[in-house]
Formats: sequence, C-alpha cells, structure tokens
Amino acid sequence: MCEDVRVAMSARLDGEEPGAAAEEIDGHLAGCVSCATWLAEARRLPRPVLAAPDLTERIMAAVAADPVVAADAARRRAAAEAHGRRQVLRIAVAAAAMVQLALALPTLIGAFLSSELGPHAGREMASFDIAVAVGFLAVAYRPARARAFVPVAIVLAACLAITSGIDVVRGVAGPGHEIGHLVAVIQAGLLWALSRAGTGAGGGVPRPRIAGTQR
Repeated sequence: MCEDVRVAMSARLDGEEPGAAAEEIDGHLAGCVSCATWLAEARRLPRPVLAAPDLTERIMAAVAADPVVAADAARRRAAAEAHGRRQVLRIAVAAAAMVQLALALPTLIGAFLSSELGPHAGREMASFDIAVAVGFLAVAYRPARARAFVPVAIVLAACLAITSGIDVVRGVAGPGHEIGHLVAVIQAGLLWALSRAGTGAGGGVPRPRIAGTQR
C-alpha cells in the first residue's frame, strides 16, 4: 500500500495524474508516519521542469530593438541593394561597350562600312572607339576603376555631342552618321552611375554612437 501511495504522491508532485483519489492518498498520509516523512523529504528535493517557457519572441524582439543590431541590419540591406544596382550597371556598361565594338570593328577592317572621313581617318577613329570600348569592358569587369574613367568619358561624350550637333546643323554630316556617337553619351552616363553606386548621399548608413566615444 505504501509503495502505491508514494508513486501517486510522486506523480502529484510532478503535476501528473496520481492515479488514485486525493482522499485515499491524504487518508493514508494521516495514518502513516513513514509515508508522511517520505513526502516531506520529497518536497525538499528539486523538481524537474516539465515545460520551459518559449522565450523566442521576447529574445528576437530584444535583439531587433538593439540599436547596434538594427543599424547593422540596415547597413547589410543597403549594401545588398547597392550591390544589385552595381551589377545591373556593370551589365549595361558592358553591353554599351559591345555595341561600340560592333560599330567600330567593321570600319577598322574596312569590310562592311566606309567612312565619310576617308579610309585612313575612318580607321583611326575606329581604333580610338575600340580602345575606348575595351576600357569600358575593363571597367565593367573591375567596377573599382570606374571613377578613373569618368572624366575621360564625360569629356569625350561632351565633345562628340557638341561637334556632332554642329556638323548636323551645318550639313557636314547627316544624323544617321552621327547617331553612333550617342553610344558615347550613354556610356558616360552609365559609367558615372557605376562610379556612384553604393556611395554618396544616402549610400551609406550612419553607425550608431556608443556612449563614451567620440565621432
């Protein structure tokens, strides 16, 4: 009898179904000093934790509220967005360079197009265009070099745009011939955008200030 009562009391202490009526257990304890002593000793023992509380949401909320963690997450998002823009611009710069190569190579080899400036001058211009296109391909491959090419590209695009406009107005060259210079203008814009991708105003995320430190 004592063994059964002690099993029931142990289950009740653990929050489980004792398997016996409470009146039966309490009645036995009232008349059994041994079981009453056993129960007193059992109550002093540490009881196992049956179900730990789920603190996941609280912990995640506390982490998200941390200004350092929030700032780091914002920097990561900004860096990912800048990387995506940079990849698109790299592809666009490479595509513009390939178009320029496609326009210049036939003139250089004299196989498909002829130049109004004459074969020699035309091939010189084609050689220059090919060199510029290769430079743009190098920038598309290594975007860190974009800033070094920006001044050259902008000056070249400006000069070509101005001289082409003057030639068209004066009737020296037709719009169809000068439309090829539009590639240089597009390249300059793409190159400038690539050099600015991920930098400049709004490109960075301010780091949080920590008490006791100076900026």
